[in-house]
Amino acid sequence: MRRLLATTILASLFALGGCATYKQDLERAEKHYGENQFERALAIFRVLEEDMDSLTPGDQARYAYLRGMTDFRLSALAVSGSGMADPKKSFRMNARHWLAVAAATEKSTPGGLTADEKTRLDETLNDLNRDVYGGADTVPDASGTAAASAAPSSAPAPEKPAGSGQPSMGGMPPAPSR
Repeated sequence: MRRLLATTILASLFALGGCATYKQDLERAEKHYGENQFERALAIFRVLEEDMDSLTPGDQARYAYLRGMTDFRLSALAVSGSGMADPKKSFRMNARHWLAVAAATEKSTPGGLTADEKTRLDETLNDLNRDVYGGADTVPDASGTAAASAAPSSAPAPEKPAGSGQPSMGGMPPAPSR
């Protein structure tokens, strides 16, 4: 059903979009994003991606921001898969990529994003970066203030096995030499 919907959307984009400018395509995708029609917005963004360099730098930042936020919103709606077919993970990876592009573009040529969008961009990118780099989430403690959920350990770090030159494997013996 989704493939049929996506195919229909893409066919209509090609039929109707032939006369549209790239800016109009971006505005149409933004309209779908604003109406929570994320699949439609993503279909337009994917068609527009090839011609992204035809947009002004401000519109390129806007494209990357909206594309990233669309992927981020779709990740929240996606059901987690297993192994290689995990749409939630794929949407989050794509969201991180496009939001990083938006941040870099906005940094080099400011003016494409509003202050609210920049704030949302930073917050969302920080969340997505935790997928890659890790990091402690904050949870309220008994007094109601935020505290790190993972307390640092006061125990010393385990030492490397003597003469192995490799990090410890949590108490496992070193691999035999050949």
